[in-house]
Amino acid sequence: MGKSRRSRVPKEPVQAEIRDLSHEGRGITEVDGKTVFVAGALPDETVTFLYRKRHRRYDDAAVQQIDQPSARRIEPRCPHFGVCGGCSLQMLSSDDQIAFKQDVLLEQFQRFGKVIPETVLPPLRSTPWGYRRKARLGVKNVPAKGRVLVGFRERFSPFVADMRECHVLNPQVGFLLEDLSALIGALSRPDRVPQIEVSIGDNAVALVFRNLEPWSESDIAALATFAQQHDIQVWGQPGNESTVHPIWPEQPALYYSPGDSGIRLDFLPTDFTQVNADLNGRMLELALDLLAPQPTERFLDLFCGLGNFTLPLARRCDHVVGVEGAASLVERARQNAQANGISNAEFHAADLAAEGVDQLPWLRQPFDGILLDPPRSGAAEVLPALAALGAPRIVYVSCNPATLARDAGTLVHDHGYTLRKAGVMDMFPHTAHVESIALFERKAFKV
Repeated sequence: MGKSRRSRVPKEPVQAEIRDLSHEGRGITEVDGKTVFVAGALPDETVTFLYRKRHRRYDDAAVQQIDQPSARRIEPRCPHFGVCGGCSLQMLSSDDQIAFKQDVLLEQFQRFGKVIPETVLPPLRSTPWGYRRKARLGVKNVPAKGRVLVGFRERFSPFVADMRECHVLNPQVGFLLEDLSALIGALSRPDRVPQIEVSIGDNAVALVFRNLEPWSESDIAALATFAQQHDIQVWGQPGNESTVHPIWPEQPALYYSPGDSGIRLDFLPTDFTQVNADLNGRMLELALDLLAPQPTERFLDLFCGLGNFTLPLARRCDHVVGVEGAASLVERARQNAQANGISNAEFHAADLAAEGVDQLPWLRQPFDGILLDPPRSGAAEVLPALAALGAPRIVYVSCNPATLARDAGTLVHDHGYTLRKAGVMDMFPHTAHVESIALFERKAFKV
């Protein structure tokens, strides 16, 4: 059976006026009473667009031509903007981007949580270019183009974008794409390398090459030579994350120090670390300022990873309990604590979304404050247990304003907390991704 008339994508361009910007950074308009989200369009613009996909309640489209530009529109810096799906907001200035993200956060608080922060924190910002230290780059050998493509996926497509450079990646990788293309193209099976994971520390750049076929001896030699020529670490990954192994050097080290903490955190290239190192340091200091730890106090750090917040916090208080779902990160956190001479931090592995988490011994202790940095799904399952602890301060770091707003509503309306402060942090400039932070208090406590 063929596609219905409803799902058939019109091929003719359409002109329309854009009235608003969606949370994903796409222009919003209506055609025949139906909402259309137009990638690349800004409010108060008249644009000509092409449909990309139709849905029952809305349609997706992309700008073909800007007929009447917004006064806020600027020239994107990257020549691949609009084709590459890595960025969506380069046509806005950094100031306008952060204002948009702040509006999204406040709107989500009201919509999903029915709450308003007493104080809106000044946006936390850092350099908007060359900031990205973590990424997964797609790789595709395309004989028709005569080269291997290395980069992010195309907008509206699973295909790898034909990129020569990237301005948001750390320059050591962002301007290495053509060299990586040539390297993979010269390997024995360039069609069997689907991905490169980028992971950058303070001391080194690490690239993890996913290989679906065993490397030949000449492949290994070529990868090692490339690593030495560009002063980077090269790793191979023939299977899952447990198979990741160094190709050159034989015993690599990878680490970073968050902010001015003086803490060194060692990690593996497939470990979770924050994408934006400078913003991470600023975020750490803000989180600690909001928690206001005292030397005699105890804290709980949930979704703690390898100790990004936990270990700097331990230097300012009596004791910290860090909890993380991934056992490998918990072990890394313990090793980092020992390496930094920190003895007042303990770590536990636990699924914080599982039933019965409130019965675990570490969650039945008194705490003066709680810090949590959950995944996009938020922390709904563990909130009742946290509220039962009665901690006077909770600092919530979020990568999804919708779930933060939902959880804020729960803390405020069901558990007696007040949303004192909240604000956005520009972890991902030029994207619609909104990172945010919020302070909840159970009783009067002035920061």
